[in-house]
Amino acid sequence: MIKILVSDALSEEGLKVLREIKEFQVDVKTDLKPDELKAVIKDYDALVVRSATKVTKEVINAADKLRAIGRAGVGLDNVDLDAATAKGVIVMNTPAGNTISTAEHTFSMILALSRNIPQANASMKKGEWKRSKFMGVELYNKVLGIAGFGRIGSEVAKRALSFGMKVLAYDPFLSKEVAETLGVEVVELKDIFEKADYITVHTPLTDETRHMISTKEFAMMKKGVRLVNCARGGIIDEAALIVAVKEGKVAGAAIDVFEQEPLPADSAFATTENIITTPHLGASTEEAQVNVAIEVAEIIRDALLGRGIRNAANYPCLKPEECKIIEPYINLAEKLGSFSSQLIEGRIQELNISYFGEIAQHDLSPVTLAIAKGVLSPILQETVNFINAVTLAKERGIKINEVKSSKEAEFVTLIQLEIKTDKETKKVCGTLSANKQPRIVKIDEYYVEFYPIGQMLFVRNWDRPGLIGNLGSLMGKHSINIAAMTFGRDEPGGKAISVLNIDSPATAEVIEKIKKTENILAVKVIKT
Repeated sequence: MIKILVSDALSEEGLKVLREIKEFQVDVKTDLKPDELKAVIKDYDALVVRSATKVTKEVINAADKLRAIGRAGVGLDNVDLDAATAKGVIVMNTPAGNTISTAEHTFSMILALSRNIPQANASMKKGEWKRSKFMGVELYNKVLGIAGFGRIGSEVAKRALSFGMKVLAYDPFLSKEVAETLGVEVVELKDIFEKADYITVHTPLTDETRHMISTKEFAMMKKGVRLVNCARGGIIDEAALIVAVKEGKVAGAAIDVFEQEPLPADSAFATTENIITTPHLGASTEEAQVNVAIEVAEIIRDALLGRGIRNAANYPCLKPEECKIIEPYINLAEKLGSFSSQLIEGRIQELNISYFGEIAQHDLSPVTLAIAKGVLSPILQETVNFINAVTLAKERGIKINEVKSSKEAEFVTLIQLEIKTDKETKKVCGTLSANKQPRIVKIDEYYVEFYPIGQMLFVRNWDRPGLIGNLGSLMGKHSINIAAMTFGRDEPGGKAISVLNIDSPATAEVIEKIKKTENILAVKVIKT
């Protein structure tokens, strides 16, 4: 008997999908405390959760039989992916189930902002009749800026276009050609801030997107702009937003997600006029809850019955006999893609992947998927997985070309990724060390050798005496330990690159000091 634990509330439609399989025993045990979950998980083959259950490393390590974790929803911040991967547990989510519900809620917020509907309703409940106080604005001919043009962003755009709005879209992976077919204009983020009458955000929350909209960005915007956030709390700097609304720079905001949830009783949102708030309702429709419940049940069912793996966040589909051979290359490919996409400048247009040597004799579709996932993950985060990565790339107009050659290149096996953008073309090559660990061995014309693990500093510099010492001293002064350091150059005294693996994050202050160091041309922080 295959045992499945459902530890968060799941709709009956989803439970029915699992219970109709005679090989399954489905137990629903909600509101388990961490110690209680840790105690019972050892008996189960699969775990189904929503956002309440915290699937920690301790819980996963206590699971003797666990094969799969299914998350009914998009976010995976409540699941320790690294711990699950280390134990061979497949983690799957349902990124598409709440798309329409969130898009509709976003547009409801836009309409509510435009016509002051919540404020007018509250006034009416008090017995008031103040028509002039709640004068609204039309959406027709207004400019809507959408930051993040994935499934939800594109659905919002469809609704905006039907209202006669002009839509500007920012997405690092969205091509101009694809945008044009959808009737939107692809722009840079700065353009949205400067031109939009309404701005809505639909990006994951990452180090790069945290406080993506703050004091500096508000200063760039039109007076009277209106903002919506139904994506992730923290994308908009809440303190800066309050100030911008009170000062009149922002005419109104509609916020569904917050940096701290539930929202504290003393939050300034409660007392600031012209800010509409809802308690994280983006996916709270009957249809969305049913959709994600059915979807998570189906992917868990199929994974446990050997029918295939879908929406895997940490593992591609592999035949058992190929797994041992291909798995190390999948790890290499994902890190190669992630490193490369953080290195390049511009909007990605094409990925050219070349496989050389003995690896070329195998089915490399999972490796190509891993490269695509690695390229997209720094921006798209949990919305991209090993199954949908290539599809998401193609939806954004990114071409993926694959070439295999059994001939050895400069190494016994080699994966070369060439990324073409609208600004540059960059080649990054990787291989495996003797102990199957991923190594990057060449960046453009520079030969290097380093492990793409953790946080790194990528430095462009002149090959001059004293540079290594200067970097080492600077890191030491800020208590940042250098785990490894590698160099590559085109010729003595010419341009060179340096890659530093560091044990702790480099602050913005440290990065600025590196940039000002003699013989340094540029520096980037890269995380894999």
